Amino acid sequence: MDTAKRRPRPSLRDRAGYRFDRTLARSTGTLMGWLMVTCLAVVVPVSTLLVWTDPGSPPSLSGRLAAAWRTSAETLRLGSASGTPLRLALSAVLGLVALLCVSTLVGVVTTGLAERMAELSRGRSTVLEQGHVVVLGWSDQVTTVVSELVTAQAPHRPRAVVLLADRDKIEMERVLTARVPPSAHARIICRSGPASDPDVLALVGPRTARTVLVLPSGEPAADAEVLRVLLALGAVLGDGTDGPPVLAAVRDDRYRAPARLAAGPRGTVLETDTVTARLIAQCVGRPGLSLVLQDLLDFEGDEFHLVDATAFHHRTFGETLLGHPNSCVVGLLAPGGPTLLNPPADTVVEPGSRLIVLALDDASTRVEDGRHLVDPSVIASAPTGPDGPTRLLLLGWNRRAPLVVGQLRRTARPGSVLDVVTDSAVPGPRAPEPESGTPTGPDVRFRAAALSRPETLLALDLAPYDGLVVLGPDPGDGPEHPDDWTLVTLLALRLLEERTGREVPVVTELTDDRNRPLAPVNTGSDVIVSGKLTGLLMAQIAQNRHLAPVFDELLSADGSSVCLRSAGSYVRPGAEATFATVVAAARDRGECAIGYRGHDGPTLRTNRGIRLNPPKEERRVWSAEDHVVVVATTGRRPHTIPGGPAGHGDEATTAVHDGALGRPVDQAT
Repeated sequence: MDTAKRRPRPSLRDRAGYRFDRTLARSTGTLMGWLMVTCLAVVVPVSTLLVWTDPGSPPSLSGRLAAAWRTSAETLRLGSASGTPLRLALSAVLGLVALLCVSTLVGVVTTGLAERMAELSRGRSTVLEQGHVVVLGWSDQVTTVVSELVTAQAPHRPRAVVLLADRDKIEMERVLTARVPPSAHARIICRSGPASDPDVLALVGPRTARTVLVLPSGEPAADAEVLRVLLALGAVLGDGTDGPPVLAAVRDDRYRAPARLAAGPRGTVLETDTVTARLIAQCVGRPGLSLVLQDLLDFEGDEFHLVDATAFHHRTFGETLLGHPNSCVVGLLAPGGPTLLNPPADTVVEPGSRLIVLALDDASTRVEDGRHLVDPSVIASAPTGPDGPTRLLLLGWNRRAPLVVGQLRRTARPGSVLDVVTDSAVPGPRAPEPESGTPTGPDVRFRAAALSRPETLLALDLAPYDGLVVLGPDPGDGPEHPDDWTLVTLLALRLLEERTGREVPVVTELTDDRNRPLAPVNTGSDVIVSGKLTGLLMAQIAQNRHLAPVFDELLSADGSSVCLRSAGSYVRPGAEATFATVVAAARDRGECAIGYRGHDGPTLRTNRGIRLNPPKEERRVWSAEDHVVVVATTGRRPHTIPGGPAGHGDEATTAVHDGALGRPVDQAT
């Protein structure tokens, strides 16, 4: 039996459905015809049934037919004319024409609105704003940057934050709505498209912007994309020097110089990996420093300001430290000179100078003599000696690990040892070469081990180590979420601490700030969320690019940096003293005290005891476990600004300092 005979014949229903589908597929007119036939097939019988079942309907057949016609015509909007068949036909034609015109008009309006809504949802409309902040690109720092920019907007000067990224506009708005707190002082406007396209870039109005930020994505070619965006920005702004300041970030040091050239004379380029490595290295051996740096960089509490120094002209810098009751002086901006953090106490404040202070706002920077608050009798007579050599353990490896090792080599005491355990096969990653003129310590030793196996982590001997550094893998080199490996490693280390009864300070790098509360670390440990801290730094410089040298020196291995030191080096343990006394003791040691970390119950429960910029008159009993937060000079001062404004060497430094003269922090453009 052949195939045609074996195949079952289609049913009558299938054949009717097939013919109906073929008919509908012919044209729009056929579809309208079938629609009309279907309507008539339903409306006419139902109208007739209504008339025949109505007790008040006409008794004659012609009257009932006329009533059925009027009901059908009113339902289909065909008119209600009666009379001869010709009049009925003409009425039906007019009704159909009217229905067609109205339907066409509704269709045109609906289609136009739908296209306009689709265009708006794609984020391709022009932004007509003045003095707004433009953020180009999408990265793990974007929510932090946008959130801080929104927080920093003054109530009397609300501005818009315009974000352009090659992502879906609705998705960007959803993420920002979920992670950026609402504010009445700023609007967030999202536009979708490649920022490297000059035509798309012109939609967000960079010419009229107050400042422009360029963020690197998490892709391998992120730095190259930043260069393309900067070149497109130059094409839109032109070759003039009157455009808005541009702040860009790159991950790889090799792209820093090209990015400086592409950013132009008003550009500043940061290296996010270098900043992260500096933060990690600084936090080693300084528990709580990450919280201090986060408080210094965000806009929710105290922040750096530039204030007038007229009251201290021809007086020494040391006298300014006790001349502000509600703010902490940390540096001096000399006229025509460099920005000096923690200069010598006998430095003379020349006319035209400005002070760099840590304050809540401009209103809290008033001048008032606080020398009467100092109690010399409780100041410690001799400071504690310098720290000795240390032994550190670094677990894991990523693209920032060579920079972290390099920073640790620059800051470690002679005789220190750094053991690096990675998943790489022996001999492992090559130790980075020290920079010229820098110390060669500590001794770095590499070892390969299967860190992804919990039994390997549980077999570690932590007894010889004074501190640990845990670095998660790069995206794509390990788990789908790099923080997963980091959290597993921290759990194993926590179990080791419980077994041995000895806690070792751990400095951990995470990529997502939402995982920070999940990190199982002890109170002597620090968690560095690289994207958050670098995002805070970018927001600070975006608000006032002239503070770039201040943050660069604070985060560098040379010059002045933020330190946590035992309170016993400043006041006698157990003594009650004002914070002004601590400031005076720090001044005598060549440091600027800006806060403390208390270990008593009330302060420990709030932000892990960190308190920045307390009033000079605040009194407390200082214990041996307390720490004082100071800005101290730990090495030679840098002569250039790595990652600073466009230019090279001293020229870049001079450009920054000259531009900062006579301009307060929150009034800089």
